[in-house]
Amino acid sequence: MPCRTALAPAALVSTAARLLFLVGALSAAPAVVPEASAAVRPADELVFTVSDSGTSHDGSYTLRCHPPGGNHPSARQACAALDRAASQGENPFEPVSADAMCTLVYGGPATARVTGTWHGRDIDARFKRANGCEIARWNSLVPALPRTA
Repeated sequence: MPCRTALAPAALVSTAARLLFLVGALSAAPAVVPEASAAVRPADELVFTVSDSGTSHDGSYTLRCHPPGGNHPSARQACAALDRAASQGENPFEPVSADAMCTLVYGGPATARVTGTWHGRDIDARFKRANGCEIARWNSLVPALPRTA
């Protein structure tokens, strides 16, 4: 024989009131669906300090990505440049290998230091334009780094 539990009228009213409250609260609240990238990727925030670039972009500025923000002069395009390098399996902040064969081309006195967090990794990278490899490394991140004069 199935077991049945009878609820007192006061308990029924209380349960019905709770259900109505929950239904009303759920239907009135906007649906919040987190972005898939936000759940997978920690916040990206980098500080760029640029010197001697021959542009108006010398100084320090912050770049946040996912979503783009900060006081970087071209935040959206800079994040896209970093994402493009990372999507090709590259670490855009990795230094030029010590055994790399580089052309002896001087690209000017511009230097940059990038610190912060990118794709969950701590970043402390230095950039210069002392030879062909360093120039190519710098140029691969334009406009995260400024196009030099």
